[in-house]
Amino acid sequence: MSRKIKMIWDFRGPAGAKTAEHHEIHLKEYIEIEKLSLKITGFEVKNEMHAIAFMVVIDENMLQVRDALKPHRAELYEQ
Repeated sequence: MSRKIKMIWDFRGPAGAKTAEHHEIHLKEYIEIEKLSLKITGFEVKNEMHAIAFMVVIDENMLQVRDALKPHRAELYEQ
């Protein structure tokens, strides 16, 4: 079974939440274009000055997504 990796993009400042929400749209588009097997995306507001957008990929797709979309960080997805 492949590990699942959560790729994360950080957005800071007063417009961070709206930017993260919009970035998720582009992540969903990328998933459809590349026909990735997982379709897990989202955005979270951490506080009024920090929000994230994320997508979950399997190990086999991690390098492809990292090189194409340049996430700020990643962590193992535990769900």
